[in-house]
Order: sequence, then C-alpha cells, then structure tokens
Amino acid sequence: MIKKYLYAFLLSMVPIIEMKGAIPLAAAMGIPIQSALIVCMLGNMFPVPFIILLYGKILKWLGKIKYIGDALNYFMDKAKAKAEKIGNYELFGVFLFVAIPLPGTGAWMGSLVSTVLGLPLKKAFPVIIAGLAVNALIMAFISYGLGSAVIGLFFVQ
Repeated sequence: MIKKYLYAFLLSMVPIIEMKGAIPLAAAMGIPIQSALIVCMLGNMFPVPFIILLYGKILKWLGKIKYIGDALNYFMDKAKAKAEKIGNYELFGVFLFVAIPLPGTGAWMGSLVSTVLGLPLKKAFPVIIAGLAVNALIMAFISYGLGSAVIGLFFVQ
C-alpha cells in the first residue's frame, strides 16, 4: 500500500502532470480520498519554494549570456510591463492559474509566473497553496465522483 502513496506523491511532483494526473491515479489505485488529497497536495507543493527561490537566480545567470540574455531580458521586460498593468490582481491571477486544472497550469507554472512577476516566496507560497487546495478539490470531485467526494471529505468512513 505504501507504494501506491509513493507513486501518487511522486507523480504530483512532475511538471504538467501534477495533481491533474496524480489524483485520478490515486482514485484508480483505491487510495481513500482524504489520503489522496493530503499526499498529492504535499507532493505538488514540495517543489514550489525551490522553484521560486532558484528560478530567479537561474534567470539572472542566463540573462548574462550574450544571445540568450537579450531574448530573455526582452520577455522579462514584457512580463514585468504586463504585471504592472495587472497591479493588485497579480496574486489573484496566480491563484486562478494554479486553481484551475487545465493543461499548462498548476503549481509549477504558478511558481514560475510568481518569479517572473517578482513576487517574494512569503507572498506567493500561500496563494499557490490556496490554489492547490481548490485544484485538488476539483480533481477529487472529478476522480472520485461528486457524491463520494463530499461523503469522503466530510464524513469519516
């Protein structure tokens, strides 16, 4: 049984797949909904601080390389200009980006967007975690069925 939990945990850490693949896998393997939510959320949130803290340093390093740096700086300037237009809504935008389980969204991309927007870890992390919670609930409703998900979340089985 521990292998099943480990598979779900590790799959939720994989970019692009994240909880969109891990929670349905957990449901297919027979992992109870409460356990699946906890294991998959922990796995998906594990890389977030590392991405936010290290991605900025990697971008700065790449920015010093002649041709790559010019292109990267161009896109970073564009992203920062758009972030300024968004203003106070950037945190809500990151939340929505993480919360809605569509291809190309999730904790990895939300962390990258946070870095591009210049959000510090202490601001971005709680917003990403809130988005992950909503994402996990949506995927649980889809994977376990609405009735099973509600019963599993609110009543001890």
